[in-house]
Amino acid sequence: MASLDLAGTLKTLQGERARIHQELNKLDRAIAVIRKLAGAEPTPNGHPKKYTMSAAARRNIAKAQKLRWAKFRKEQKAEA
Repeated sequence: MASLDLAGTLKTLQGERARIHQELNKLDRAIAVIRKLAGAEPTPNGHPKKYTMSAAARRNIAKAQKLRWAKFRKEQKAEA
């Protein structure tokens, strides 16, 4: 009689385990979709994706930096 109870309990636990495993798979898929939508999808090496800057953006940054240095040198010359 006890072996029948153990067999039934084992079968119930295995069924519960399978159900929970399916729910975890659903959660994993939902997390993956949200990560993809948020742009937080990790790369295979675990580091975030590096974005390349356009040539026009690099030119604008370089131009702004040159203006900052020119202003700094002008102020240094005025103080001297």
